[in-house]
Amino acid sequence: MNNLKNRFVVLCHKDFNYIKNKTGNMLIRYRPDEVVAVIDKDKVGSNCEKEIGVGGNTPVLADFNASLALKPNTLVIGNATQGGFITKEYRTEIINAINAGCDVISGMHQFLNDDEDLKKLAHQKGVSLVDLRMPPDPPHFPEGSWHNRKVPVLLIVGTDCDTGKMTTAWEVAKRLKDRGRKVEFIGTGQTGILLSGSGVPIDAVKADFMAGEIEHLIDSAPQDTELVIIEGQGALTNQFYAGVTLGLMHGAMPDFMLMTHDPSRDLDVTEFPMTSMRHVMDLHLELMKPFKSSQFIGINLLTFAFDEEKALKVIKESQEEFDIESTDLVRFGNKGLIDAIEKVL
Repeated sequence: MNNLKNRFVVLCHKDFNYIKNKTGNMLIRYRPDEVVAVIDKDKVGSNCEKEIGVGGNTPVLADFNASLALKPNTLVIGNATQGGFITKEYRTEIINAINAGCDVISGMHQFLNDDEDLKKLAHQKGVSLVDLRMPPDPPHFPEGSWHNRKVPVLLIVGTDCDTGKMTTAWEVAKRLKDRGRKVEFIGTGQTGILLSGSGVPIDAVKADFMAGEIEHLIDSAPQDTELVIIEGQGALTNQFYAGVTLGLMHGAMPDFMLMTHDPSRDLDVTEFPMTSMRHVMDLHLELMKPFKSSQFIGINLLTFAFDEEKALKVIKESQEEFDIESTDLVRFGNKGLIDAIEKVL
């Protein structure tokens, strides 16, 4: 990797919005000074603030070559295609970045380092190809160490994909650390791994080892850790990704869970009707019952689609219905939610 200060260009053709460009959006939100441009040919001339509400005047450009005047040193694939394949269009952008002397970071299931031509070119140019979804080798099989675990575990779960699980986990961890608490964040997707510098791409792990990889990371936390916060993936009620969610739950064996939900949606990402949040929460608790007691400690709502009045109304209704702290942490903050989590440490 380049040793200079990061100057990221985020590649997300046709996907620069608050839902689909997850990895890119988190870089823009949490490392805004390091992102110099976004590439989306459908939104050329716009900027980050206009499209996702953060990032200021960082420009949206047509292609990687248009960003060269901004002196980038790293191209980051900000979105993920279904199945995680690198398209011909993206491969062209990647080649242009390598030729310009830039590292390339990808969260795709199709690994950059499996492409011999890209590897050869990267070696010639002295740059790195980073595959965030490369699973651990050798893998870790579960051992049931949760029986003797001393540190509490908080798992962030959701009613669907793209409900803000990574953002919620990161925000909770950051706010607790700001209070001086010793918190360990475990990233389980490309975004969490990129931000934190560690973790496991759980959806790239073979099914038999999913629980073991999460268990291993929890067991590897420093001895003085007060809370392990795990970024959730998928949803138990999502027909495409529930398998990942379940494996992650069995590895985490959480003491506490925090639900995330987008109240503006009637359909999930597979365009199947969504069930109630109450049903999803009950399902999580039932799945834990054979092993241990677990409880929901709060709800974080993704209210980006609502104006402030509607958002606050929905948050109030959630708090009254479930009688636990509810908020949109990014938009409104919430001392009560962090207080509730801190009380169980």
